Amino acid sequence: MSYETGLSMEERVTSLFQPDTLLPEQYLDTFRRKLHLEPEKKLMLAVLEDAIACFQKYVFAREGKGKILFQEAEDWVQDTNSDWLFSFANVCETLGFNPDYLRQGLAVWKAERLESRARAKVYQLTPRSGKRKRGIAVTGRARHRLRRAASR
Repeated sequence: MSYETGLSMEERVTSLFQPDTLLPEQYLDTFRRKLHLEPEKKLMLAVLEDAIACFQKYVFAREGKGKILFQEAEDWVQDTNSDWLFSFANVCETLGFNPDYLRQGLAVWKAERLESRARAKVYQLTPRSGKRKRGIAVTGRARHRLRRAASR
């Protein structure tokens, strides 16, 4: 009896026990994913993006939640321990980034933001000696409040 293969029953049975010739590339192709980024890498990229977003968004936070989010993001970035899977170093290396380079870039970014914020405009509340400009008269009590508010 021969089926669609044109082989007899005896030939088909003996062919079951013959080794298949397969190149290593062909074998490994069955296990490789076809996606550019595997789901694990997508998750790691999302974790890294969220940490950088929290770092940048809450750098000047004054309320509790924002301060905590910034501090957690900064601590995670500065931590050099790579014992756990989602440590900053492991995430960066898995995604192909240099963790030290990213740390340095974030530190420079933070320093620039802090420096630009330190250069605030100074407004003079009392007129300079000499010419007095026309304006609203300020009583002694109001002047005292303005000076106290300016010194805060």
